[in-house]
Amino acid sequence: MAAPADLDGIGFGYRPRAAYACDPAQSRGRYHDEPESPTRTPFQRDRDRIIHSTAFRRLKHKTQVFIAHEGDHYRTRLTHSIEVAQIARALARALRCDEDLAEAVALVHDFGHTPFGHTGEEALDDKMAPWGGFDHNAQSLRVVTLMERRYAEFDGLNLSWETLEGLVKHNGPLTDAAGKGLSGPVPRPISDYCALHDLGLHRHAGLEAQCAAIADDIAYDAHDLDDGLRSGLLTLPMLADVGLPGRILAAVNERYPGLDAVRTGHELMRRQITLMVEDVIVTSRESLGALAPRSVDDIRDAGRTMVVFSVGMAAQEKELKRFLYANLYRHPEVLHARKEADRTVRDLFDAYFADPREMPEGWGEGRGQTDDARARDVADFLAGMTDTYAIKEHRRLFGSRMFDRLPDMR
Repeated sequence: MAAPADLDGIGFGYRPRAAYACDPAQSRGRYHDEPESPTRTPFQRDRDRIIHSTAFRRLKHKTQVFIAHEGDHYRTRLTHSIEVAQIARALARALRCDEDLAEAVALVHDFGHTPFGHTGEEALDDKMAPWGGFDHNAQSLRVVTLMERRYAEFDGLNLSWETLEGLVKHNGPLTDAAGKGLSGPVPRPISDYCALHDLGLHRHAGLEAQCAAIADDIAYDAHDLDDGLRSGLLTLPMLADVGLPGRILAAVNERYPGLDAVRTGHELMRRQITLMVEDVIVTSRESLGALAPRSVDDIRDAGRTMVVFSVGMAAQEKELKRFLYANLYRHPEVLHARKEADRTVRDLFDAYFADPREMPEGWGEGRGQTDDARARDVADFLAGMTDTYAIKEHRRLFGSRMFDRLPDMR
């Protein structure tokens, strides 16, 4: 398939960054001053710190759609994050942005996710409602500014301002110019941190973070579909009437009649990712051409997200999401697993809150004088768990073997 003519002149490998890109040489620095690296830019250093963190390794056993023990070939938060980073780098390269910053934001964006994906987050948010709730994006900020304890001179990873900005605002501003939350109150971990180190919550993030945000959508639209096919909960004939994958599937079948289902599925995935990436590049280049930004601040103050799908692709992407919700995320077997996951998180929260001594040494010590402090300590511990550790802890405390009853979809 020939590339669209509008893709002429995009970046392939090293070339000077555009004027509107985040320039590592002009970074706003770190909360804790450190000498600069002689061999890495600030954003490359951030990426390396993220990859070497404990939180990054834990993503290996955290749910994307299917719980970790259901099969070795399904995506986890770790493989999902790597796939997002690859797409984010491709977008940043094409738009002449800083690839390393886009990669860093992509790799760190899911650090705050609980075990069992969004089900675990919803359960923990409900349990934390009396103390401000729980938000995985805010938890990601807590992880990288407080909870990772690797360095002699500070807590957290001490990431650059631009990486933290991208982590917090990759999906858009959180407040209006007056500081009022756009979708309810700003999560307390974010507002508390910004009181010390202002991330400009009323402005958009730079293009690199926007590349990471839309790369997240592109990755899970394709790979959740792939995992659904692998599990048998979805089938190729089910996709025939779903706009984007249906159109691609028809083209694959026409060109390769009789191709086996596994190869057909992989052809579908790679072509869907390519179409979506190229659509974003063309649309974003048009938006940038109209805005003619001369600095990253012009991007932050544009008043709209610049890295987006075209109107037509956005409609097809929403249709695909509706299909996935109806046929995969809400499939009876997935809902059964979600019910078990919800109970696991709620039971663990109640047990640890009632007796913080049930948590390992170093947790719940000296911070449990108030219910608020105790609840936040429990939430921090729970959010850091992998699926497998949460299941193990539930069995230890309650003697249940709930997940043994889940269907085997390997």
